Amino acid sequence: MPSGFTEKVVTVNDRSFMIRIISYENGNFISVTENSEKIGGMIVSINSGPVPSTSTIIPPKSEALFLKLISEKIAYVRQGMCLITGNFEKPLEKEATKQLMDIILEESKQ
Repeated sequence: MPSGFTEKVVTVNDRSFMIRIISYENGNFISVTENSEKIGGMIVSINSGPVPSTSTIIPPKSEALFLKLISEKIAYVRQGMCLITGNFEKPLEKEATKQLMDIILEESKQ
């Protein structure tokens, strides 16, 4: 899988999110920010066996489960690692969570 950079703006329910993905042969760096470009909570997952191993680097204020699920899924699929950071102004609604997750998982495959 070639390395590359993806940047996408997603608007869900009048909320704007910037998704940035840097892809490598063995994993991804992913940033999801809302309105301002800040580093937020940070989680890393490494596929080191049947189940990815996950660690919190910077505890997120919210959306810890969202970040963990994406990180683990990508680490498992890529058979490598995934580092994700997320900065959100307020908790995500169900629709925003679903759309962001779908877009991130799709974009990380490319």
